Amino acid sequence: MSSTPNTSTQHTSTIGSIGTPSRRNTELGLLVFAVVIPIFAYTNVGLAINGQVPAGLLGYGLGLGLLAGVGHLVVRKFAPYADPLLLPLATLLNGLGLVVIWRLDKSERLQQLAERQYGVFSPSAPNQLLYSAVGLALFVAVLIFLKDHRILQRYTYISMVAALVLLLLPLVPGVGADVFGAKIWISVAGFSIQPGEFAKIIIAIFFSGYLMVKRDALALASRRFMGLYLPRGRDLGPIITIWAVSLLILIFENDLGTSLLFFGMFVIMLYVATERTSWIVIGLLMSAGGAVGVASFASHVQARVDAWLDPFGCYETSGACEQIGQSIMSFGSGGVMGTGLGQGHSDLIGFAANSDFIFSTFGEELGLAGVMAILLIYGLIIERGVRTSLAARDPFGKLFAIGLSGAFALQIFVVAGGVMGLIPLTGMTMPFLAAGGSSVIANWALIGILLRISDTARRPAPAPASNPDAEMTQVVRP
Repeated sequence: MSSTPNTSTQHTSTIGSIGTPSRRNTELGLLVFAVVIPIFAYTNVGLAINGQVPAGLLGYGLGLGLLAGVGHLVVRKFAPYADPLLLPLATLLNGLGLVVIWRLDKSERLQQLAERQYGVFSPSAPNQLLYSAVGLALFVAVLIFLKDHRILQRYTYISMVAALVLLLLPLVPGVGADVFGAKIWISVAGFSIQPGEFAKIIIAIFFSGYLMVKRDALALASRRFMGLYLPRGRDLGPIITIWAVSLLILIFENDLGTSLLFFGMFVIMLYVATERTSWIVIGLLMSAGGAVGVASFASHVQARVDAWLDPFGCYETSGACEQIGQSIMSFGSGGVMGTGLGQGHSDLIGFAANSDFIFSTFGEELGLAGVMAILLIYGLIIERGVRTSLAARDPFGKLFAIGLSGAFALQIFVVAGGVMGLIPLTGMTMPFLAAGGSSVIANWALIGILLRISDTARRPAPAPASNPDAEMTQVVRP
């Protein structure tokens, strides 16, 4: 007779005591590189333009390092099990964007253009650094006050109303502002705000809550056609409604980008919720049909389509054609390795060189290699968002994470595709890279929400209460 302890019980308790690694030290190490790389780029630009190290190098490095450090400490404290890559990747993109915006501020051609149009030149880099700080403050607020993302599910229909209000604000007389034909801005206390950037996050809450409840009904099929299970006719209501709202945005606000973003995000989330490929096909057909229909009578959209089809055919007569033509030539001038930071001529694009067309500067000065590296960083953010969706334990979190990741991916596609001539220009900006406060602030909030969802998904479940009587018992084997 011999008595032996239950080894399986010991093994289970050992695993429970180890727990899930937080990966915060990995995040800290990556953040060091995410700060050092933009500082090196900033130095490179200064040497290329003036032949000396920029005078503001120390302040820029300390500012970016402080923002990254604060973000890391907050994540370590309030979301210890969150994804370790999202914060370093966003910091790297934000830092590189600040460098290139400062580089374009030094362009004499852009300074003269601003003086002719506005009477005075105001550098964009200091404002962008301020907007980045505000964005990080919102990021911190999300992590501190949003303890559980599932709380947002309570506000499903309130979020729908809030998103519609934000989208309609630019149409209100005295509040909205028409900037180069697009009615997507509002003026508040002297600041221009693009409410659509915040509406994409709020409407994702509505889509997630709605589809979580209705996904079983929307997944039902009526018949099969060419290998696709078509939905029932009465289930087409939601997608037709969102399609109509997207067209109204396109017609009244002349904003192709926001229209594509909202409709595309809904189709992606609808596909994930129902696992029906037919929704993707229906969404693509409706999107293409709506865009063609609106372009036939909306002059602003028609001008962008003409510039996309033949940018050099109307180069001398249309500003849109001149911009896309200069953008395409910027990518061509960059070649494989680029001209070098600070040594390109993307300032020929004009007023939107540091916002809508900032990706063209990266294409010219860093070349194909730099463009692929930037797209790879964006791809990693999207991949981590999708992985967060897969890891989420609740259906609302899964849909919310995939919706935010899908919106982020669509924005990258429509902006990069527009400046490269792959699709018509949309007027949207590259997240974290382009000048503009609304975009960088909203995208920092998006990263904060993804970190909160990933922290909830990876956080180990609380251990069950121990039973002292069971611990005193041993299994006796003959």
